[in-house]
Amino acid sequence: MSQCFIARQPIYNHKLDVHGYELLFRASDSDHAEFTDGERATSQLLINALMEIGLPRLVGNHPAFINLTERFIIEGLPSAMAPEQVVLEVLEDVLPGSELLAALQELKQAGYTIALDDFEYDDSKRPLVALADLIKLDVLSLGPHKLKRHVATLKAFNIPLLAEKVETQEDFYACKALGFDYFQGYFFCKPDLIKGEHTPSCHILILRLLARIQDPEIEFRELADLIAQDVSFSYRILRYINSAQFSYSRKVESIQSAATMIGLQRIKIWLTILIMAQIDDKPYELLLTSLIRARMCETLGKNAGHPSSSAFTTGLFSALDALTDQPLENVLSNLPLSDEINQALLLRKGALGQLLALVLAYESGDWKTVETLSVDVATPRKAYLEAVEWADQLSKLLLGG
Repeated sequence: MSQCFIARQPIYNHKLDVHGYELLFRASDSDHAEFTDGERATSQLLINALMEIGLPRLVGNHPAFINLTERFIIEGLPSAMAPEQVVLEVLEDVLPGSELLAALQELKQAGYTIALDDFEYDDSKRPLVALADLIKLDVLSLGPHKLKRHVATLKAFNIPLLAEKVETQEDFYACKALGFDYFQGYFFCKPDLIKGEHTPSCHILILRLLARIQDPEIEFRELADLIAQDVSFSYRILRYINSAQFSYSRKVESIQSAATMIGLQRIKIWLTILIMAQIDDKPYELLLTSLIRARMCETLGKNAGHPSSSAFTTGLFSALDALTDQPLENVLSNLPLSDEINQALLLRKGALGQLLALVLAYESGDWKTVETLSVDVATPRKAYLEAVEWADQLSKLLLGG
C-alpha cells in the first residue's frame, strides 16, 4: 500500500444516529504545500480506500463522503465505486462550467448522491444547486450571521443542509435550531457542561461502578457480583468469548472459567465497557470512538513497550467527560487511576499522554501532529484501521450494537 494516512469523521442526522463518514486523507510523503493538491489527494484516496483498504473496512454499511475535484469528476470514477457506497462531494473551488455540469448530470442519473462541500452561495452557482442532493455549510468559516443568511436562502431550494465543523455542543444546538438536517464534527466528544451542572443519578451510579472495577484491590468474587447485577452482562461476556474471535476448543460456560482462561484484567475491561454502554443519553458513536481510541492506544503502546492495560484504559476513558457531561478532572477525582493515566488524560503528559495525543491527532486528521509524534507512517495507520474493525466487531458481539 502506498504511504498515506486515512481516517474517518462521522456525519449525524438530527437524531444523532450516524448517517455516514467523511474520509480524511493525506499522502504522507507530501509537504504542506503539496498535500493541499486536491487532484493528487482524491485519486490516491480512491485508489487506497477502494482497491486496497476497502470501504467496508472503513465505514461499514454507511456511505463514504469523498471529496472530488473538477478534473476527477469530468474524467470519471473507478467502476468499483458503487453509487450506494458513496456521497460525492464537489469542492468549493469548482466552477459550474458546461463540461462539469454535464459530468455531474451523468453521475446523478447513474444514481450517485451529489453534495456541495464548503458551499458559499451566489447566483452564479445556481446550476450546481440544481444538481445537488445535499449542501454542506462550514460553520466556522461562515460565522453565525452569514450562516443564518445562507440557511434562509438555501432552504428555498428544499435541499437537505449539513453543518460541518460543528465542534461544540453549543454549535450543535445553534445549528439544530437553524434547521440543519445533518451535522459533522467532533461536538459529540465535548461535554455539555450546562446540562451537566447536576449529574444524573444514573451517571453517579455508573461512576461508582467504574471506580470499584478500577480498584486494583478488587477480588474476583466482588467482580462476579457486579456482573451478576445485570443478567445480560454474563450473557454478553460469554457470547463474546465463545465467538470466532477466540476459537476456543470447548465452550466457556461461566464467568469463572472465562477469568481463568483469559485473565481477570480482561474481564474487568469488558465489564467496564458494558457499564459505560449503560449511558444511553449519548450517541452510540461516542462509545464507539472511545473503543477505537482504547484499541489504538493499546496497539501503539505495545509497540512502545507500555503496559497494554494502562494504554487501553487511557484511550477508553478519554471521552468520559463527554459521556458524563462533567469536567474530566471531576470525573477522574472519583476513579482510582494511576497518576500516569491521570496526567495523560488531563495534561497529555508522560509517555501515555504522548500516546493519547497521537491517537487524537490521527482521529481528527491532524496529520502534521501525527508525523511529529509517530516514528513511522505505517504504524498509526495500521493501528487505526485495525482498531476500527475491532471496535465494530466488539460492539456487535459484546454490546449488541
